[in-house]
Amino acid sequence: MQKQLAIPASTLSHHIAALVSVGLVKQNRESRSLLCVSQYEVLEEIIVFLREECCMNRISI
Repeated sequence: MQKQLAIPASTLSHHIAALVSVGLVKQNRESRSLLCVSQYEVLEEIIVFLREECCMNRISI
């Protein structure tokens, strides 16, 4: 991911930590690696909220 984004490891770590802290991502350790897993239920709740509050339930948005 770091290579694809062309950002320093410290920057990537900072942003992933922010996503973890608000519950959008969980990290699972496998050996020496940390795997990031999106929390789709939380993301869906945010989408529903945004549609209701910002988009007046227009599904096309």
